[in-house]
Amino acid sequence: MIEEKSEMQKLYDESIRVVKENDMIIGKIAAIKPKEVLVDVGFKSEGVVAIAEFSKQDLEIGKELEFFVESIENDSGIIELSREKAVCMHGWNKIVLLSKEGGLIDGRVIKKIKGGFLADCSGIEGFLPLSLSAFKGVPDKDILNKEFKFKIAKIDNLRRGIILSRREAAQKERELARGKLWEELKIGTVCSGTVKAITDFGAFVDLGGVDGLLHITDMSWSKISHPSELVALGGKIEVVVLNLDKESSKVSLGLKQRMSDPWSEIEAKFSVGTKVKGKVVNMVPYGIFVELEKGIEGLVHISEISWIKRVSSLNEMFAIGDMVEAQVLTVDKGARRISLSLKQLEQNPWLEAESKYPVGTTVSGKVRGFTEYGAFVEIDNNLEGMIHVSDISWVKRVAHPQDILKKGQKIDVIVLSVDGKNRRIALGLKQTQPNPWPEIAIKYPLDTVLEVEIVNITDFGVFVKLEEGLDGLIYTSEIEKEVVSNLKPGDKLKVKVIKVDVEQAKIGLTAKI
Repeated sequence: MIEEKSEMQKLYDESIRVVKENDMIIGKIAAIKPKEVLVDVGFKSEGVVAIAEFSKQDLEIGKELEFFVESIENDSGIIELSREKAVCMHGWNKIVLLSKEGGLIDGRVIKKIKGGFLADCSGIEGFLPLSLSAFKGVPDKDILNKEFKFKIAKIDNLRRGIILSRREAAQKERELARGKLWEELKIGTVCSGTVKAITDFGAFVDLGGVDGLLHITDMSWSKISHPSELVALGGKIEVVVLNLDKESSKVSLGLKQRMSDPWSEIEAKFSVGTKVKGKVVNMVPYGIFVELEKGIEGLVHISEISWIKRVSSLNEMFAIGDMVEAQVLTVDKGARRISLSLKQLEQNPWLEAESKYPVGTTVSGKVRGFTEYGAFVEIDNNLEGMIHVSDISWVKRVAHPQDILKKGQKIDVIVLSVDGKNRRIALGLKQTQPNPWPEIAIKYPLDTVLEVEIVNITDFGVFVKLEEGLDGLIYTSEIEKEVVSNLKPGDKLKVKVIKVDVEQAKIGLTAKI
């Protein structure tokens, strides 16, 4: 009999759970009334909870929820329960766990107070100091009643209070996003990004936690002078991942790769010999670059600009934006180069130069420019020839062509030679006058003693004036050093004729008389 009572007592004890005040228990919603909810907690009497403590989604017959035991039995014999306290305690336990693990917690900013903000985190009120808020410069309307993730900076178990940090949470979010992004990034992937910085060599793009470099050479198929021509700070762009280096955290991006390469069918578009039109987009010392279409530029070398004109300054002939016609000379798809010519569209006047200007012909021309060794003369408004410095005067020593001629001066010249293949015409100015040297040889026979005027003193000799327009040379071997050291231009000196070269148009003199 005693054994039977013991067994029954055991079964009874197992059927009844020991519940204490302030415990957390699981209960099932048994009935929903206008102001309260009856909860079956497995005891002889039911528990009761104010309906205001439930969320709409929790009010469902048969749903099991967690409750806090307020008192074991009130005057009516009913257990008083609290859903709100259960939620708060559950939230607090979650907060304690997250605080230990260093995880992030969701919260809603509910109020701005002195020194910071208050946030509701699963029913627990937390303080967010301004110094940890990361909300500097953010309007209140974008903060209040908004959901954020926070890191628990400090926890007070006794008062059940917490201090939050949005700054640390945002940093961790960025780290998590960066890690996720590195896993998702693949070469060839198209990504959206924000231009973070612009430099002379490219732009840095924020892909959402990972920065990539968009180099200037990968921005456009056509040449650009600066990245700011295509992207703006803070602008949103779509880019292609060209290369990845996770160890050094480097990402290479491309913008032009999102468009088809205009050079892919270049040979079909611009075959050799084709006549094309384009816009001058750049000028360099050796030629002009002409844009034929977006991303396609060709070079007109300075030697392909004109058959006849000597191009000394491209700026005098062209301006950026000028439209020009040209002929395609070569196309190199691999090197992305197109050679163009302007002169090939014109008739080559050099083909008829030899027949049109036979040697000995007198022609009229205009002085167009100078070099140290001669002057360029445009003849017949067509071709250009050159007068060598030695063919300017029969008798005068010409140090520089500009001493005799002026730019724009009209003169008559004699054609000395024509080389149509190498596009050269040699002209003579002195040849338009009779050669005076046969008469000079008669006038100044050998051993003639003269008094002359010093014109110029050089390392190799002394130039003197025999008469107006006629100079002679005393080589250093024909004059004593002591004599030279005391001479200056304008001084008089006695000399003797020792050589008259009619072919070379020179008179040799000596001061050693």
